[in-house]
Amino acid sequence: MRPELGARDPDRMATEGVEEGRIHDESADAGGYLQSFELYETQSKFYMIGRSKTKNFSRVLKIDRSEPSELNIDEDSTTYSEDECKELLNRIHEGNKSTGGLKFVTNCYGIVGFVKFLGPYYMLLITERREIGAIFGHTIYAVAKSEIITLPNSTVQSNMTVSRDEYRYRKLFRTVDLTKDFFFSYSYHIMQSLQKNICESHTGQMIYETMFIWNEFLTREIHNRVKSTLWTVDLVYGFFKQVKLAISGEDVWLTLIARRSRHYAGTRYLKRGLNFDGHVANDVETEQIIFKDIPGEMPKCVSSVVQNRGSIPLFWSQETSKLNLKPDIILKKERDYHATRLHFENLSKRYGNPIIILNLIKSVEKKPRESILRSEFADAIEFINKNIPEERSLKYLHWDLHKHSRSKAKNVLTLLGKVAVGTLKLTGFFYCEMIPSLRNEGDVRWPNFVMDDGNDHSCNNHSTSNSSNTTDTDEVDMIEDGSREDNSDTSGYEIAKIEDHSVGHCLVKSLRCQQGVLRTNCIDCLDRTNVAQYAYGLAALGHQLHALNLAHLPSIHLDAALADDLMTYYETMGDTLSLQYGGSAAHNKIFSERRGQWKAATQSQEFFRTLQRYYSNAYMDVEKQAAIDLFLGHFQPQLDKPAIWDFNSFQHCVGKMGHAFTDENSRSFIKRSISDGNILHESYDPLSRSSFIHKDLSYSAPSGTLHTQFVKRMSDSNLTSEISKCETNVAELRKTPTMSEDQLFEDSISTYAYKDWHSNFLNLDSLLSNSNAGEEEINHRALIVNVKANEETPVPINNGFVIKVKVPTDCKKFSNYVAREVRSLE
Repeated sequence: MRPELGARDPDRMATEGVEEGRIHDESADAGGYLQSFELYETQSKFYMIGRSKTKNFSRVLKIDRSEPSELNIDEDSTTYSEDECKELLNRIHEGNKSTGGLKFVTNCYGIVGFVKFLGPYYMLLITERREIGAIFGHTIYAVAKSEIITLPNSTVQSNMTVSRDEYRYRKLFRTVDLTKDFFFSYSYHIMQSLQKNICESHTGQMIYETMFIWNEFLTREIHNRVKSTLWTVDLVYGFFKQVKLAISGEDVWLTLIARRSRHYAGTRYLKRGLNFDGHVANDVETEQIIFKDIPGEMPKCVSSVVQNRGSIPLFWSQETSKLNLKPDIILKKERDYHATRLHFENLSKRYGNPIIILNLIKSVEKKPRESILRSEFADAIEFINKNIPEERSLKYLHWDLHKHSRSKAKNVLTLLGKVAVGTLKLTGFFYCEMIPSLRNEGDVRWPNFVMDDGNDHSCNNHSTSNSSNTTDTDEVDMIEDGSREDNSDTSGYEIAKIEDHSVGHCLVKSLRCQQGVLRTNCIDCLDRTNVAQYAYGLAALGHQLHALNLAHLPSIHLDAALADDLMTYYETMGDTLSLQYGGSAAHNKIFSERRGQWKAATQSQEFFRTLQRYYSNAYMDVEKQAAIDLFLGHFQPQLDKPAIWDFNSFQHCVGKMGHAFTDENSRSFIKRSISDGNILHESYDPLSRSSFIHKDLSYSAPSGTLHTQFVKRMSDSNLTSEISKCETNVAELRKTPTMSEDQLFEDSISTYAYKDWHSNFLNLDSLLSNSNAGEEEINHRALIVNVKANEETPVPINNGFVIKVKVPTDCKKFSNYVAREVRSLE
């Protein structure tokens, strides 16, 4: 209830005296962050007192308690000293003595957000935290304990009718355990990479995507009302680990971060493929940061590298089954691959070009399952590449890791390491060198940099390809562990040189930026993907240490102790991500073999994890998915409408079903001031269009109509369902992604064709040569040909034999002929 006209609000009276007698000092809160909070209550309001880390200033937030189902929040614009804050609290207490005065409720460390189900609003608070690391002096915290508080006072609550569903929704909401794998920082934007933090914030404003902020929906209303982020924390869900390593006699901090996207988030069988907006399931950004430990000072040099994992960006699903460990894959073909293009457009916008795809799913199966997706994914990439400029084309490597993992684990990691080196040569990695200086945690100003050539070399200038970095991997000498020996200078990278003055408390000496990203997937993006991400991380770490002058060569041997340490960290990350999405720890057969674990013990462990994953998927995931949808705001309860538990697993799988499942008004980007946390601008576009898509494929639909028109096209039989069956012709599924069989043997065509390898940017012959896999890997090669029709051509086959054949005009006859010759020699 609001006070009657002419009546004086005792809470307002208590604050007026202090506000009128104090001149607001703009500099008092410049560059400051609120890090500790106290919550008080009166009969009509909650008062939250927020203090800076040094407690040199305080702010006040008022939350109304008299409305049964509305959220009224008011931020006091005054900055208070500690003494003034105590005086304010005394005035509030005196003014409310008739209704019980001012009472202390709890200490807390930030607001997670506000949520409403069918009845009152609730406030979710972090009541305990623990330090888990620091980046540039900015502390990273994990949630140790949280509490949910009902906003209306007891009198208002007594007049409300609370249904049984309200209690059930509240219980379901609380099953999202904030103490597991959620982390945040007050002064560092942990939701985005180090490169973006450094390269964007020199302007004094930070534009960051909200895709990794899991409480974006919960904070939406408070941000809309107070236009500030001072009172809330941005929760990132995934993995964070920071360890100190001794390398070349120096202490080095290694930080491994995994950020899980909130878009199309959920559990293994209920979230597969992608949605209409181009968001994929199990979308995780992994960042590896390394810098020297210099107590009390900013590091002189820092380096980071980012990679990505995500479900195969097609419309596909698997029906959860209690009787089948491996449910059939249901593929829906999209004629123009619109959503797939949206997905890669978004990757290009976030990371630049090139986008490099490492697809690890199976190529041949007795009963086609994964191979169906492999073929369709290859077709999608080929279709997209035909309609975009060459410099922005998708680069890919399709490789059946499962088949090759039957050989020695070291062989698999060696080959993946070579792929990683080829990828790093295309994308580069982030490196920043600067003159060190002292830095306080409250000071979030990042070093500015000035280019010496007058051109725009911003780290975020993703529209131009990093062509200066591009060198074919066969031009680089490969060494045994899969890295490259390269003692050349760094002229291929973007370099920023300083002018002779100080900016932001330090001088930036040089800067290199990562342009593009490696995107890895298997079927679940868990087990095989994690092995590939480790191989990439190891190759990147060698280059990072070399850039920091901590290693003579940009490589780390697979048998080195540092490689084993890094493997342990990636294994832990893989287990964490697998538990979140799949319900069990990851299958780590290759890691276990590298560690020398007893084979029987490995098999027993893998069997147990398979059963654990099956049980979780079959019996636990529907409720878990419902809790995630509720927490993220993808489902918003409404009176007289079906409850979330009334939807079956298929409806959760499909996503936005009917009135309830929605992601409307979801903020994609937030621009905020670094100095005071004020929100300057918000964008609600699901995926902003960039120059990635060729103009011939651009859409002229007005804003807000594109999605509707696309859904209509989809409903008009634009998608056709294909369910995998045992009798599917396997031969039809074994396609060469870049060209048809007829094209492969056309006159004057030179190409590399393998049974289990396909790539448009790596010379696979060079990869397979000089490899420990040697004889074992060559047995998987089908053909390496450089042919002209009607000419005798040498063709290498198994066991090193070479036969000379005359290529007929009929390519199918030629293919069958070679196959017969190979079998006869085997």
